[in-house]
Amino acid sequence: MVSVTINVSLKPSALCKFPEKMMNTIQLKIDNKELEVPKGTTILDAAKRNGIHIPTLCHMKLHDMNIENKPGGCRVCVVDVKGRRNLAPACVTEAENGMEIDTHSMRVINARRTLTELIISDHPFECLTCAKSGNCELQQLAHDMGIREIHFEGDKSTYRKDTSPAIIRDPDKCIMCRRCEMMCNKIQTVGVLSAINRGFMAVVSPPFEENLDHSVCTYCGQCVAVCPTGALTEVDHTPAVIRALSDPTKTVIVQTAPAVRAALGEEFGLEPGTLVTGKMAAALRRLGFHFVFDTDFAADLTIMEEGTELLDRLQRHLNGDQTVKLPILTSCCPAWVKFFEHQFPTMIDIPSSAKSPQQMFGAIAKTYFAQKQNINRNDLVVVSIMPCLAKKYECSREEFSHDGNPDVDFALSTRELAALIKLANIDFHALPDEDFDHPLGESTGAGVIFGTTGGVIEAAVRTAYELQTGKTLQRINFEELRGMEGIRDATIDFDGLPIRIGIAHGLGNARQLLEDIKSGKSHYHAIEIMSCPGGCIGGGGQPYHHSNSEILKARQKALYSEDEAKTLRKSHENPYIIKLYEEFLGKPMSHKAHQLLHTGYFDRSTTFVEED
Repeated sequence: MVSVTINVSLKPSALCKFPEKMMNTIQLKIDNKELEVPKGTTILDAAKRNGIHIPTLCHMKLHDMNIENKPGGCRVCVVDVKGRRNLAPACVTEAENGMEIDTHSMRVINARRTLTELIISDHPFECLTCAKSGNCELQQLAHDMGIREIHFEGDKSTYRKDTSPAIIRDPDKCIMCRRCEMMCNKIQTVGVLSAINRGFMAVVSPPFEENLDHSVCTYCGQCVAVCPTGALTEVDHTPAVIRALSDPTKTVIVQTAPAVRAALGEEFGLEPGTLVTGKMAAALRRLGFHFVFDTDFAADLTIMEEGTELLDRLQRHLNGDQTVKLPILTSCCPAWVKFFEHQFPTMIDIPSSAKSPQQMFGAIAKTYFAQKQNINRNDLVVVSIMPCLAKKYECSREEFSHDGNPDVDFALSTRELAALIKLANIDFHALPDEDFDHPLGESTGAGVIFGTTGGVIEAAVRTAYELQTGKTLQRINFEELRGMEGIRDATIDFDGLPIRIGIAHGLGNARQLLEDIKSGKSHYHAIEIMSCPGGCIGGGGQPYHHSNSEILKARQKALYSEDEAKTLRKSHENPYIIKLYEEFLGKPMSHKAHQLLHTGYFDRSTTFVEED
């Protein structure tokens, strides 16, 4: 829950009562520098605190979550500690008072080069075609160490390659750093990946070396986001998109998710949190898309449906209907949907039946928009630019297609869009700012904040409040719903009706709230859940950030600033949404709206995709 910090001013005399707590530090030397660090600090952290670089592969620390991956397996971080016979792995060796450490002695450099060569000797030499080339930490390490030849030869461990709808797993490239295992088990609590086998054949894999699509994997992509090599990568839809853009018989349209605009610039050297909305729209036109639309439009549409569903359930609950399922859970995140389908199948009637914005957009594009443009559905190609790898899986779900033609044909990650822009030799920095096309490009500030944790429920509150009370909101920003704590709650006063709201990001936190619902302890009316840390801004398809909280906060701030700059900031005020209902859908939750914009969920606890 939201923590409360109490600041207490102490008189100078009070400090002398517990000097041992205030002076709990040690002194040591690293590379002849006199340092003072808190007791219990590892050598690696002590060096980092003082700007001294020690290379690592397996180590990763998630500061905001107080979780650290330090198996000490790769041994690349070894250092020379005076008085010790053996070199010490810096990531798991605690600094001690009086230590003298040399991080780059010739003995250390020789050991690191040897260790790196040994790792590479059991690694495929596929750098020219590897999806992680240029972003591979093993490749960078070899470059930094000046390794030009491998002195160790012998058999290489080989495994079966595994391609799912969203993630490709190439175990031959696994270096057993086990970062993916930390994300999957400790952060997301999904439990798909773990170390199996022993010795030379050891690898990180789903149980019994099954395929990912034969497991409870949610395709959130957090494993891909932290993998230092090409062992885990996304399924790349770029070749299919290029073919579609080259086909004169196809009309190719694109939608861009809100979180993309706050991160895409990082791929072009801009600071995290730099908004590139206008340049992104311009780049997409230069790539050849016939219409450039905004998923924020569909986010506004989602609020109309999801918000109306929330109010309907609340009203029936207040009228004594005991069959009403509360709390209502948001359903915008496909990884979260797959998570509860697998792990909480008895609760599949609790989440909102509203489709995600991506799928709502596709459904409207291939019906309403196609009719307006007089385009045959089969000749219209819908491409999504998403921060999330699970969106690739989502658009392949059978229920989101019509006679075999999917509502959304292809999904590119933020990283893949950046690569495509570079491939097309587009000077991103020189592009002018351009607007999205209409009618599916107009959005409100409420749609923009869908990209961050707390944003979906804040957008819903802005509309639900006015629809419920008939009164105009006196304030638009709901600060009590914002933040980066893993689990948060707030009570919003709907003109005398208190609405209790819960928020979780990261599937481990979502599990806690679901367990409370299952055991009858939950007191919420509505809960927003996003799979990835920070929400979509921290999605598995975003520029690699390794869960750096400062980067995520910068992206979050960017979305709130774009929201503030919007003239319209409530979904029900979007004129193109109003027109869509007038011309096509009728009203929220109508029969036609249900057909196009709502879905159902499935018990996947015992059902998997059969292997070919």
